[in-house]
Amino acid sequence: MDTNIVWHNQTITKQDYRKKNGHYSGVIWLTGLSGAGKSTIANILNQKLYALNVNSYLLDGDNVRHGLNKGLGFSEEDRQENIRRVGEVAKLFVDSGSIAIVAFISPFRTDRDRVRENLEDGEFLEVYVDCPLEECEERDPKGLYKKARSGEIKSFTGIDSPYEAPLSPEITLHSGQKEAEACADELIDLLIQKQWITKG
Repeated sequence: MDTNIVWHNQTITKQDYRKKNGHYSGVIWLTGLSGAGKSTIANILNQKLYALNVNSYLLDGDNVRHGLNKGLGFSEEDRQENIRRVGEVAKLFVDSGSIAIVAFISPFRTDRDRVRENLEDGEFLEVYVDCPLEECEERDPKGLYKKARSGEIKSFTGIDSPYEAPLSPEITLHSGQKEAEACADELIDLLIQKQWITKG
């Protein structure tokens, strides 16, 4: 590691950006199985925040792998690096006074915990999008479960690679029982309760 790299403090702080934007900044981290509805809920949430004039940005697992994390595979090491990188990007958004919405399967607790530990207290909301595996397979919007069951995809979360559900998330969304819109509304209520945003 290069020891000649020195952190350069910036004049405008995170608190300055928050004051200018008129709301708190932090990371809303949606985790859950493929097909649970993370991306759909995250998109609706982002639309709702936009309508409330809240500065937010959505980091979606598949989209990030087209650019920043292009070239990373699905080995345990690559998955860890995938989450580490997006966690660092999300932190930059927090520092800019924005809310980062992250929709990643992120199957391992230790990886999610590292992202939380890299932020200040109160800046990370872990959202467990809870949907039974059977329903996720039935939905299978991208046809991935079918490929995993036939052996075309290896190390697929929920099939031949484990998913570690959060032990104490800030909120659990039961996406197998509720529509995505209702789940997004639950998140808006949580953000108001946590005083990240105010009622429009």
